[in-house]
Amino acid sequence: MHLIISLLSGILFGLGLAVAQMTNPLKVQAFLDMAGDWDPSLAFVMGGAVMVTLLGFRFILKRQGPAWGDSFHFPKLTRIDRRLITGAALFGIGWGLTGYCPGPALSSMLTGNTEVWLFVPAMLVGGAVQRWQDRRRT
Repeated sequence: MHLIISLLSGILFGLGLAVAQMTNPLKVQAFLDMAGDWDPSLAFVMGGAVMVTLLGFRFILKRQGPAWGDSFHFPKLTRIDRRLITGAALFGIGWGLTGYCPGPALSSMLTGNTEVWLFVPAMLVGGAVQRWQDRRRT
């Protein structure tokens, strides 16, 4: 049952990204280009997501646990440090240059957009390098 719920959640998330045009890198870059021909429409998408999250968390976190799981999973690290700032900056630079972030990139894999087939492997290699560096530090 857990796998079915995960699959349905992923499909719903991907459809939402597609309907909101978050999978269109030109639309995302137009949103990020505040000095040029700025397209503010994705701000409404993000605002809607924040509102749903705020309302949903208000009700869900009153429960003893999730409906399909053993416990809620919260971040263990809560401080802002150099690694967090560096990672956020790299993410933002990559998002601005390509118009893709991980969710929309994966959702775009079947759309026929060939450039996403270059982005996703590069993203996976970047994640693997980061995990390798983390193991070397410990």
